[in-house]
Amino acid sequence: MRTFVFLQEQGGQSAQGGGSLNFLLMMGLIFVVMYFFMIRPQQKRQKELRKFREELKKGDKVVTSGGIYGIVIEIKDAYAIVEVDTNVKLRFDKSTILKDMSDAPAK
Repeated sequence: MRTFVFLQEQGGQSAQGGGSLNFLLMMGLIFVVMYFFMIRPQQKRQKELRKFREELKKGDKVVTSGGIYGIVIEIKDAYAIVEVDTNVKLRFDKSTILKDMSDAPAK
């Protein structure tokens, strides 16, 4: 035969109030940690990428999100014309240009 015993704490209201306060503090701490380790670095990267795209200039060696390497020939407000090979020019939206490859060693 199985017997179940349920113990009930005297003054249950004060114990629950303390538990919910601890829970809220723990959730707040988790949010703060997530902010500093995940959200803040991502915002910083997005800000740097936006600044890079605004400062693009003719002659920059770039790579696009599709993995295409080229040299910027012309810059407009919304797009850039990139030369990917001799006499091969492609128009890319500025948002697809990911990084500057000017300092990368030539192969």
